[in-house]
Amino acid sequence: MNAAAPVRVRGKPERVVLRRTLRGIGLYVVLIGIAWCALAPILWALSSSLKREGEMAERTLLPASPQWSNYGTVFELLPLGRMLFNTGMYAACVTAGQLFFCSLAGYAFARLRFRGRDVLFVAYLGTLMVPLTVTVIPQFLVMRAFGWVDTPWAMIVPGLFGGAFGTYLMRQFFATLPVELEEAAILDGCSTWQVYWRVLLPHTRPALMVLGVLTWITVWNDFLWPLVMIQRNEIATATLGLVRLQGQYHTQWPILMAASMVILAPLLVVYALAQRAFVRGMAMSGLGGR
Repeated sequence: MNAAAPVRVRGKPERVVLRRTLRGIGLYVVLIGIAWCALAPILWALSSSLKREGEMAERTLLPASPQWSNYGTVFELLPLGRMLFNTGMYAACVTAGQLFFCSLAGYAFARLRFRGRDVLFVAYLGTLMVPLTVTVIPQFLVMRAFGWVDTPWAMIVPGLFGGAFGTYLMRQFFATLPVELEEAAILDGCSTWQVYWRVLLPHTRPALMVLGVLTWITVWNDFLWPLVMIQRNEIATATLGLVRLQGQYHTQWPILMAASMVILAPLLVVYALAQRAFVRGMAMSGLGGR
């Protein structure tokens, strides 16, 4: 007796393809919705920056006649160029300090053996649970004791010597590097510093890129700390400039939106230049959800 031939269910491949297609369409709809929620405020600010003041109350997205002169008015009312330079300088100094000290601490926690290392690392990570507002007053008192209030040092020094997040990121990346690299360097006569600086640190460029971009953006967008520490326009940041454009009784919203777009532009440039390296670093450092 011949064995029964396998029964083929017609239409099953079609149902699988249809299910996958609907799933893909649903995923793209959700992603487009999330992207619109993120981009809508930026598009609204860009459109508002080109409107007349009387058009702000109207519910129209596009201005009737684009007022490009609003961007020139921003620089007339405020030394925004100087503020942008100050913010870039503060961000560059803090980013350089974070990259050096966080990578150094990450290397120590990942590679060096000493008593209490794991306990110290966990305690250091515990500082991430402390809200920023809790430490503002103690840091202000320290800055006042050094005489650094309303000086550039108050913007640079507090964030210069690393942080818990950056140390954690670099420690995790150093832990993934092969031990053989360090052992070979030691056999060749390298010291601990040379192992860190010449052998292992060049392999952490993806993590350094992630940390650098995140730190630069954080310092650029910071508002609370400059508001507490800085009074003079000569050393003020761009975020403080936005506040000082707001009048007590009347605010020129198109001018304020134009200033917001000028401040946003460097962030877009930084992300555009570092996009590939940043995404690659996020994936390799474990922050991409993998």
